[in-house]
Amino acid sequence: FHAARQDVEIFHNLGAVPSPLFDTQIAGMAAGFGEQIAYDALVRQILRIDLDKSSRFTDWARRPLSDAQLTYALADVTHLASLYPMLRERLEKAGRLPWVTEEMAAITDPALYDMEPESAWKRLKPRRHTARYLAVFRAVAAWRERTAQARDQPRGRILKDDAIDELAAQAPVDAEGLGRLRSVPKGFAGSRFGPDLLEAIRAALKDPEGYAPVIARNTAPVSPAAGAVVELLKVLLKARAEDAGVASKLIATVSDLEKIANDDAADTPALHGWRREAFGADALKLRRGELALVLDGARVRVVQVRRAPKAAG
Repeated sequence: FHAARQDVEIFHNLGAVPSPLFDTQIAGMAAGFGEQIAYDALVRQILRIDLDKSSRFTDWARRPLSDAQLTYALADVTHLASLYPMLRERLEKAGRLPWVTEEMAAITDPALYDMEPESAWKRLKPRRHTARYLAVFRAVAAWRERTAQARDQPRGRILKDDAIDELAAQAPVDAEGLGRLRSVPKGFAGSRFGPDLLEAIRAALKDPEGYAPVIARNTAPVSPAAGAVVELLKVLLKARAEDAGVASKLIATVSDLEKIANDDAADTPALHGWRREAFGADALKLRRGELALVLDGARVRVVQVRRAPKAAG
């Protein structure tokens, strides 16, 4: 597989999750090929083969498929068998195969794909934490999930993630208010979706305190002081990722950094396993003032802070 999550979700919906699997995108990130490297870029860099992507945006619902589309579809998978041993060898030599194995196991966890509409908000990142905002945020995310499942369409085709945030912030209760939102597609309010979405919002507003989800302590809003720590952690993450030759996103997300900035005992993957070794332990030292970041020419260096001994007496 390459970028396997959507494919595995389809298998899950059919009743079986393939395991073990190997995701060449995750492997590429761990092998130093950058953030979320595309399949064609990985094939070009490793196998020296240029893929024809001209059929990518053609109409795949039309039948019969053209010869060009069939050739494109075959090329999208046939090189995986060649990529696998080469990427695996790189990872074994770098001692990173266990890192990737851990990631693959997470992708095949069936719990990742059990998406009840009322829990759909958990896949997103609410930007505010008032009961009114969270209640509408949860209601809109649940409505989008139900609608996407009923129509067998990607969630983003129903409503983009940023629209959910704006809907939660503005909480429109009529078509006029819905139509004024910038992130909602033009004509959406008057479409078949508009009335159902507005009904979901109105229902959530009847009892926002009761309907709003409970946000865990380590997902609380980042304080102004912690916000500065997050920015320092971003620099540290970039430096450590470059040192390791690993995509920074594979080590930690912005959400992970925010949790660490808020709480040095945060329950986040960045403080466990190989991530702690590669970044998390130093992140905690930076937060405690035991490490500093210094600019050495165009490169950021991480240095130990030497504390002066306390005077006796």
